[in-house]
Parts: sequence; structure tokens; C-alpha cells
Amino acid sequence: MTRCSIAILTAAGVLFAQSTPYPRVVPGDRNPAGGVAQFGGAGQSSYARPDLGEPFETWRDRMSKQRPAVDAAAMKILNSRYDLTCRPDPAAKMSRGKALAVGPVAHLPRGAGSWEAFARLDPAAIRQAGTFPYTPLDHPLHSTAHMLFPRFWTALHPEHERFDVGFDIPDCFLPENPPAMYLTTHPEMGDVSGGVEITYDNYFDKFNGILTPEQMEGLRLMVTPFPTTWFNTTHHRVTAAPSNGVTCFSCHVNGHTNGAIELAPDSRPNYGRLRMDTPTLRGNYSFLLFSSKRAIRTLEHFAEVEEYFDGDTTLLAAIGGRNLQKAQTNRMGDINSILDFPPAPKLDVMNRLIPAKATAAELRGEKIFLGKGQCGACHPPVQHFTDNTMHDLRVERFYAGRPEGPVKTFSLRGIKDTPPYYHDGRLLTLEDAVNFFDIILATGLTAEEKKDLVAYLRAL
Repeated sequence: MTRCSIAILTAAGVLFAQSTPYPRVVPGDRNPAGGVAQFGGAGQSSYARPDLGEPFETWRDRMSKQRPAVDAAAMKILNSRYDLTCRPDPAAKMSRGKALAVGPVAHLPRGAGSWEAFARLDPAAIRQAGTFPYTPLDHPLHSTAHMLFPRFWTALHPEHERFDVGFDIPDCFLPENPPAMYLTTHPEMGDVSGGVEITYDNYFDKFNGILTPEQMEGLRLMVTPFPTTWFNTTHHRVTAAPSNGVTCFSCHVNGHTNGAIELAPDSRPNYGRLRMDTPTLRGNYSFLLFSSKRAIRTLEHFAEVEEYFDGDTTLLAAIGGRNLQKAQTNRMGDINSILDFPPAPKLDVMNRLIPAKATAAELRGEKIFLGKGQCGACHPPVQHFTDNTMHDLRVERFYAGRPEGPVKTFSLRGIKDTPPYYHDGRLLTLEDAVNFFDIILATGLTAEEKKDLVAYLRAL
């Protein structure tokens, strides 16, 4: 293919992206050197085919043989960018007791001296030097993509183990499992899951007498397996045995998240889609915007378009779709609308710290959050730490690659329970998240101010 650069200019005339045309790839092709962000423009087709173009046994054997190399390549990329040594903080716990990993774990660019010194560099200089530490993360097998489950999950659910690719981010940097489950209708009960994973086998006994009949039906649908693009009973699959599919709660475990990844369904070709970390469903009752980029406005609509087919309607009939009726997705919206945030005993009813309960570091962090750090501009406390809109941070100012565009402002409420951070999980710890935004927003935070800000975020 002839190399052809595509220059994209800002209104000020500053070059911020340079791309080459998308290559022709088929499912199973290994990720290109340099990542998929180097490509841009239009792909060859918006549609996928419901057959693999080869016998299933051939596909399975070929993918199984190349998986070690695929997994090794993904880990090589992570190790080149991060120190993956697990350093849990025994004083910082998620809702059910898992210790948070301490960062930052991204490698400080050579010669920078400190993160604070690096943040003072001009974006164009960082881009030219190729030293930005928080570039986009690709799906480990971007050409096939689809749902990819963490190692702790496939150890418990071997039916979700793929023969073509394994998960990359270590368990240390992922949410606890099973997570707690909180309901707006029963705050007096605390964690209504009782410390177990909610499944089709136990949902009725767990919630009979707690949920309304409509909410119960919505929950039943959330724990019912449905076939997906690559998890089904046909030969268009990535599991060795025919699969019953996955449930909503396979990724959104107990209405929260296990850190499973997918590709955002909002663009084509596959190389044009962004890796997406599974968001929590906690607090959906308070949001006006759903999905990361498409501005879905209701929980019922969100339940209708949940991407069991990678957003590809052409595959639904061939693989065996969900075919849910409006009344059913309405009921899925009903259960979504009562999933609550975890308790935050240090916050008052306006989501501000209660001085008598907060530490000095947390109080200093709140002041930084609302002031110098500029966090509160997009994450206002009174609105559950989201402004319910989308923002384009123009991160491509710092690296040579395709712009990712605006992404929804996710809530920071209960943020300690939802590592890793940012839409693709490239920020493995809260310390990395603070470093990232200090660089992007040029806030000029000191090392001590960053520590205070992390302390505050842990209290949310």
C-alpha cells in the first residue's frame, strides 16, 4: 500500500494528527506495529460477514497457535509503558476490601527528572520527541476485538475463555470480584449481593421481596445469556465449545464492572474503533447521557442497543440475536435506574467533604479539585461528579496519531472501585490519572498537591 499521510488541522492551523489509510485486515490479523491510531480516513466496508471464510477447525487451530505471540506482544507493549509490579495500599480499600494499587506506574520519560518537570514541557515538543507516556491502548487483537474478559473472570467462567487472545492488564489493576451491589430503594441493606455474584441461578432467591415484579424481570434479562458476535453456537465464535453467549452482568458484574474490554461500536472499520473499558452501571439514575460517544439519552434505549453484535445489525439474524421487545428493554431500564453508588461516609448531601470526618490531606485535595486542578469544571460534586456532556481533550496534541474526539464525562463518584481509568484503561492507577490530567490541562500541580488530590478521590 502506498503511504499517504492525511493532515488534519485545528482552527488555529496547528497540525495535530497524521494518519495513513487503513490496511485491509480480516479477523485474526495481528495488531500492526505502531498501533491502530496511526490509521485514519475511511475503511473498506461498514459491514462484517457472518462466516469466517474457512472451516471452523482451521480457524480455531490457526488462532490457537498464534495466541502465545499475540499475548506476548500485548504484554511487551504494557511492559514498555508501565511498571506492572503490584503495589497494593493496605490503607486504601475498595468497597469490599480489595486494596488499591499505588502508582504512578507509567514510566517517567527518560531525562524528564520528575513528572512535574515533564508536565511543563510544550505539547508539540512532547509529540515530536515521542515521549508521551499515556498514548491510546489497543485491544490485544484489534482485528477481531469483541468482549475480552480478565483472567480472574475466565478462571471462574472458563466458558468465556477465548482461544485467540487473552486479557492484558494484570488483575491487580482491576476491580474487585464480585463487587458490592447497592440499590437506591434499599440503602438500609448496604451490599444486597451478600458478597456473591448475581446469576440466573440465584437472582430470584436473592431479590424476591426486595424488587418490584418489573424490576425483577429486568434483572432476569440482565443475567440471561444471549448470543453475541463471537460468543455463540455457530462457527463464528472464539470459544472452543459452542457458547450460550454472555449476559449483561458478565461484564457489568452485580451492576458494576469487572474491567472487561470491548471496542466502542460508534465507528468503522475495526481499526477506527476505540478500546473501551466496561463502565460501572452504578448511579445511572443520575445521568443524562449514556454510552461513551453516541449521546444515548435513556436507559431503555441503552438497553436496546447494548452491543452484543458489535453494533452490526447484519450479523444479528445469522448468529441468533436477542430480539428483545420494547417492554423488555423498559424493564432492563427499570433495574438499571435503581443501581446506587457505594457509600461515601465522608461526603455530605451535596457531595462535599464533611470537615469533621475528612483528613487534612483530603480537605486540601478537595480544594485543589475545585480550584487549581480544574477537575470540578467537568466533574461538579453536586451533579455526582459529572457535567453530563462530552469533551474533547485533544490528547493527540501530545502524540502522533488519529484524534479520538469527544468522550462522555464519566462520574468520579465511587472512583476507587473502578480501576483502570480513562475510556480505554490506559491510566492504571489514580496517581496516573492525576498525572495525565496535570499534563493535559497544564495545571502545574506539585507532587504534594497530587498526593492530596489522590487522597480526596479515594474518599469519593
